[in-house]
Amino acid sequence: MSTKTQNPTRVLFDTPGPRGRRRIWIISAISIVLIVAAAAGGLYQLWWNYQLLPEKWLPFTRPETLKFFAQGVGGTLLATAVAALFMFPIALALALGREAKNRVLSKVCGAWVEVFRSLPLLLVIYAFMLALPRYGIRFSTFWLLVIPMIISCSATTAEVFRAGIRAVPTGQREAALSLGLLPRQVSALVVIPQALRLVAPNLLTQLVSLLKDSTLGYVVSYFDLMHQGQLFSAQANSYIQTYFLIALIYIAINIVLTRVADRWRERRK
Repeated sequence: MSTKTQNPTRVLFDTPGPRGRRRIWIISAISIVLIVAAAAGGLYQLWWNYQLLPEKWLPFTRPETLKFFAQGVGGTLLATAVAALFMFPIALALALGREAKNRVLSKVCGAWVEVFRSLPLLLVIYAFMLALPRYGIRFSTFWLLVIPMIISCSATTAEVFRAGIRAVPTGQREAALSLGLLPRQVSALVVIPQALRLVAPNLLTQLVSLLKDSTLGYVVSYFDLMHQGQLFSAQANSYIQTYFLIALIYIAINIVLTRVADRWRERRK
């Protein structure tokens, strides 16, 4: 009796027939034409409004301009790195606390996750910037951005860790306990390492999200990339060029983060 290997795509949807394939080709061709037309229309509008002139882009090749934006990149990366340094351990602790058998600890961690996962980061920043100073609690502009980032992102990342912990097979825990390991040792030596491997791609997504959250630094006048871009565009009256450059920088940073994470996962295999 011969066995046929099943195509993975057939699990998700049936293979289209001749009419279905023709319909897909037509829809794809129309979509490509519309996208190209929209891009051409956008470029025409930029050209019509003199936004594609060389003198509009030449200021971004000057060393002083590049240095100005490099300072913003450094501020963005610093805020993201410090927030990640605190956020990931706190998120793991919240996930473990929520899975703990102690009801009080589980409820407290669950409340933290549910509350701060529901609140927008901007609202938390405003609370630190406007509400807490009335009670004598003040922070520098750096911590006015970083602490709300830690609080908000730790709540969402805790659910990622929790999903990884629950995805570890129960037999792994039972086997470790049968060998005489204590519950704490089982968590530290068996459950957490496997959970980290399972959720590693999602953790990268959370890091990218953390990087994008740092764009709210302009609210507290922190010298991140967005704040530097806001200052430069207001002075040079080059909003389109400035934010186009900022978009390219963020894309480049995310590509580098993805490549580094991919290489790290390859070495771990």
